[in-house]
Amino acid sequence: MPTKALWGDGRLCYGGDWNPEQWPPGVWREDVALMRAAGVNLVTVGVFAWSRLEPEPGRYTLDWLDRVLDLLHSAGIRAALATPTASPPPWFSLRHPDALPVTADGVRLHHGSRDTYCAAAPAYRDAARNIAEVLADRYAHHPALALWHVHNEYGTTCHCPHAEAAFRRWLTTRYGDLDALNDAWVTSFWSQHYSDWAQVGTPRATQYLANPGQLLDFRRFWSDTLLSAYTEQRDLLRAANPAVPVTTNYVLGDWVPVDHARWAREVDLVAIDHYPSAADAGAEEQTAFAADLARGWARHGAGQQVPWLLTESAPNQIHTAGRMHTKEPGRMTRHSLAHVARGSAGVMFFQWRAPAGGAERFHSAVVSHAGAGTRVFREAAGLGTALGRLAGTAPGRVQAAVAIAYDAASGWALRHPGMPRDALDHPGEAAAVHRALWHAGFTADVVPPGAPLDGCRLLVLPALYLASDATVDWVRRHVHGGGHLLVTWLSGVADEHARVRLGGYPGAYRDLLGVRVEEFHPLADDEHVPLTGGGTGRIWSETVHPAGAETVSAYAGGVPDGRPAITRNRIGDTYAWYVSTRPEDDTYRRLLTEAARLAGVTPTCPGVPEGVEAVRRHDGLLYLLNHTDHPQRVPVAGFELLSGATVDGELTVAPGGVAVVREEIP
Repeated sequence: MPTKALWGDGRLCYGGDWNPEQWPPGVWREDVALMRAAGVNLVTVGVFAWSRLEPEPGRYTLDWLDRVLDLLHSAGIRAALATPTASPPPWFSLRHPDALPVTADGVRLHHGSRDTYCAAAPAYRDAARNIAEVLADRYAHHPALALWHVHNEYGTTCHCPHAEAAFRRWLTTRYGDLDALNDAWVTSFWSQHYSDWAQVGTPRATQYLANPGQLLDFRRFWSDTLLSAYTEQRDLLRAANPAVPVTTNYVLGDWVPVDHARWAREVDLVAIDHYPSAADAGAEEQTAFAADLARGWARHGAGQQVPWLLTESAPNQIHTAGRMHTKEPGRMTRHSLAHVARGSAGVMFFQWRAPAGGAERFHSAVVSHAGAGTRVFREAAGLGTALGRLAGTAPGRVQAAVAIAYDAASGWALRHPGMPRDALDHPGEAAAVHRALWHAGFTADVVPPGAPLDGCRLLVLPALYLASDATVDWVRRHVHGGGHLLVTWLSGVADEHARVRLGGYPGAYRDLLGVRVEEFHPLADDEHVPLTGGGTGRIWSETVHPAGAETVSAYAGGVPDGRPAITRNRIGDTYAWYVSTRPEDDTYRRLLTEAARLAGVTPTCPGVPEGVEAVRRHDGLLYLLNHTDHPQRVPVAGFELLSGATVDGELTVAPGGVAVVREEIP
């Protein structure tokens, strides 16, 4: 759904989660005045307000929400009104203990945090639909309403009897009969053959390794079950007013049992929450990767380039393992505009005002416990001004001729503990490819298998473990249509049921790559193997036999000493590369740069200095983000939108600064 469906005048969304139920009305008025001062035009309300909206079963106290929405409307600020179903109230848990989630160990969890529910429990689904319908009836035509925000960060799983029964129904629909299920799960192994559906359960804690097909399908089941919970609410909201778009916010991480690419077909606007986990330059790398992921999901869902929205981000902190790292001055703005550069319809923070109590009392906020007279609020207001100057520019399609395949199910399958090595990580391998391209100055699309590859000159499959026949056909069509291919280790090894493709690795792509892999040689965490072409490999190595491919680099040590490590197979005018180890970052960057060069792809902005990120869009805008602490000069001509200055051949980007240039058209 285009951005104009929210505004009609091309403005970018700006704001964040606001929780007025935590504060008296006097603070509401202060908050709204501060929002206006900061340029805020959209706030998410009601995400965790179920107990304040329905304090007892069937008794609703909505007058406070009436006043909040009216106050926002009077100030010219619109609302993304949430359904509060991610956090049922205490009365619900006491009345329906069977709807509390059960872990794989059989432990039933208790009320006292968020996400304490089972989405397969009928009582929960009924209560969720009911509160959504109450909100729809009352607010579907409220003038402040811009967007429905269903639930919050779907991802909760359960092993209770309700979930087990629902899992069996899902499997019956997927496979039709037990013969097909037994075949897909290879239940002849370890005497797991099922003779009655009643024998099939959820993958509970077991004596040793659980069935990989069962674990994979359990993830798929929860993705579909949670999607059904979303669409039930969505359909109620749409029926009340079809003109108001509906979405839900995606939480990122391969622990989440949600296939976000599939979900993208069911939302009007792809919405993501992104919180980098690295305090160093990894935060900028992760920001770019998350934004490109969101853009790929949005395009896949609509079949064309559509906007997406950063619905949650931290204004002033990076939550690293064990501590909260303060974002340095300017970093909030750079992270925010990096998302906008890649197509986000705006910037939203969690949260607007830091709460005085509760589990996330020290979570990042625009208005901190110290109030609004802070560096963070001043930078947030400056960001609001910058976004105002970019009105009418979003969303522009990003120029990218390299695509990275990303598949939720491959990530889930690699997490099985029976793999040749611990910590195998498809999302991590996709991020490693993206990081190498990012440092080399290339902008990449991140796409699910089967997505359109229009304009793609180089397709990369990073540990894309699962390969259905449809995925294999997608890859073949790309290559035989003149596209180049780079495949890494553990790609195409198994089919969609996690059954290994026989005949040698990488089973699905051996002929395209001109290689046959005989044996894996996983490496220890601290182990590296030298490569004859320069650099080292880590994590993984293999015994590779060329079958038409040429050797680009060989192993210089370890079990596969002297055997090919990186190969290249010519198919007409294209190349299909195979990388049987994880090159360290500098080697990976050189390798991908060479693969891109042969594919006819050049960096986004040749000549840009190291440490300056460049994103060029088809609407004529060039975003330049200086991640260094000194000025950087970039060759460019046009009009710089944030400063209003004309650029005649060269632009100096301030330390830690951002520039947005409308380039001259030759």
